[in-house]
Amino acid sequence: MRRRAGLVLLAFAVFFAALSPLLRWYAFPRLAKIPPSQYQETVLEAKPATLLDYSTLTAKKVDKLTIVQTLKGNVEESERIERTAGRDVVVWDALSYVQGPDGKMVSKIPERYIFDAHSQDPVHATGEMVDGDPVTRDGIEFKWPFLTEKRDYQYFDAQTRTSSPIHYRGTRTFHGLEVYYFEQTVPWTEVPMPKTMPIKGITPQQIARTGMTRWYTTKRMFWVDPVTGAPVNGEEIHREEMRNAKAMGMPQDTVTVFAGHVKMRADYVDSIVDLVKSQRLLVLLLTSYLPWGFLALAAVLLALALWLEARSRRPVPAQAPPTPA
Repeated sequence: MRRRAGLVLLAFAVFFAALSPLLRWYAFPRLAKIPPSQYQETVLEAKPATLLDYSTLTAKKVDKLTIVQTLKGNVEESERIERTAGRDVVVWDALSYVQGPDGKMVSKIPERYIFDAHSQDPVHATGEMVDGDPVTRDGIEFKWPFLTEKRDYQYFDAQTRTSSPIHYRGTRTFHGLEVYYFEQTVPWTEVPMPKTMPIKGITPQQIARTGMTRWYTTKRMFWVDPVTGAPVNGEEIHREEMRNAKAMGMPQDTVTVFAGHVKMRADYVDSIVDLVKSQRLLVLLLTSYLPWGFLALAAVLLALALWLEARSRRPVPAQAPPTPA
């Protein structure tokens, strides 16, 4: 009986020992993915900021500038691309909407970001764009991969339509989470005019014909949860200028269009941190808790099986003959 129980325990030990690496290296890469229907809204603010007053064509200080950034999963487009891509694909229709202290639109830049649902690598397909311009992304945008590493990544900049390294700068603690801090500095670069201008009747083509150009630089900072790859906080020190501005009747040849330190609003930081804390538990179950737990359970079952086997092999002590009456 003991030997039979030991064999059963041994079989379970082998099962759980085999299940542990399968769960981590086979199941996790296939189960962990971004849902195609995800929707997220984030509000960022620059307080104070410098903003171009188009009525006087001069830059002035304002108390606050607000950026509303939305990411909306396009399920229909995801399914269309998956039919030819042969893998799980997510399509995010993003919009960065900037408004001044009076609530009026300063700029709005739509994007379509197409990427692999598991690895977050870009997937190049028809419709990939920034502000209506076709682009071919290299590297990540908006989100890091699951199990983010302590290294530099290529990060796509929507303004310049190019990718450059975003540098790992160390591990920090943010709202009780251990996060990786990344920085990217985009040097002064000439960038396209937005398709939608804040002045009615003026188009980017009309401005381009005057010879005036738009330039941009930013220092981008992200605090990233390494388990889910989700940024829990983001900031930018952002500057935009119009150069050769006298061509449009402005008093100076270089005019600041926008300058400010953009930060995520505190209530959105709190909600994102809460969301990430709930999601990271699911990732840790597949990558750490269950695999190591199954290995520990396998070791315990193996020890019990060996103990029962050893007991079953012990010789039964001979019984003394009965004493004669």
